[in-house]
This record gives sequence, C-alpha cells and structure tokens, in this order.
Amino acid sequence: MNIEQLRASKILIIDDAEANLRLLEELLTKEGFEQVISTTDPTKTMDLVNAFQPDLILLDLMMPVLDGFAVLDQLSHHVGHNEYLPVLVLTADATIATRRRALALGAKDFLTKPFDPMEAMLRVWILLETRWLFTQLKQHQPDLQLPGYQ
Repeated sequence: MNIEQLRASKILIIDDAEANLRLLEELLTKEGFEQVISTTDPTKTMDLVNAFQPDLILLDLMMPVLDGFAVLDQLSHHVGHNEYLPVLVLTADATIATRRRALALGAKDFLTKPFDPMEAMLRVWILLETRWLFTQLKQHQPDLQLPGYQ
C-alpha cells in the first residue's frame, strides 16, 4: 500500500449544512483526495452509494427528513455481510446514547462537532487504510467475513 493508492479512494460526505460540507471538502482536498462528492440531501444517499461506490462515508446524524441513524440503517441493509464500508459519524450530539446507537447501527468511528481538523483527517486515513487492508485480505480469502458484523 502506498499513499497514492489511499488518495485514490472515493469519499462521500452527507451533511445538511453546506458550510460543513465545504469545510470537509477543503480538508480532504488539502490531504490530496480528488474523488470526493457530497450532498446536503440524505435521501440521495443510497443512489449516491450505488453510483459512486465510496470507500468511506462521512455522515452527519442530525438532519431533517432522514437523519443519520436512518441512513446507517439503510446502509446496514445495503452493505453485504462480508463487505467493509466504513462510516465516520460527525455530530454535535456527544451523548453516550447517541454514540452507542450510531456504533450499533454500523458506524466505524465517531467524532463530535466541533472537531479538530487534524484528528478528523487522521481518522479518515485510518479508516481508508483499514478498508484497503480488508480489500486486500478478501482478494486472498474470498470467503472472508467480518466476525460479528451486522
């Protein structure tokens, strides 16, 4: 694995606040990621996931119409049992109940807003590295399944 392989990753951002999308896009661009798309409309998530096939999703929880929990639930039905599509939740709700619920629904990591940009990018790199390693392992062990996943 080299850094350019990780920078070729596809990242989908879902947040109803346009300012948050611009901030995350700017941070990801500075890190060298070029395949980044975003939406303020969480109802478009599954269409975007199917069309874009992201390697990582950055997801807000508190959104109108369809909140991040509902998006995580949709993703849990869409992502296969032997697939690894990491979701990094970004939310202003720092309660334990929210963290537990998001993680139980399949989020792989959690950051509370306002977040430290450096920490957010480090978590992005870690999740992308984990996905890359999982993908490599699956190529050598096609029947590999995540233990206890879903």
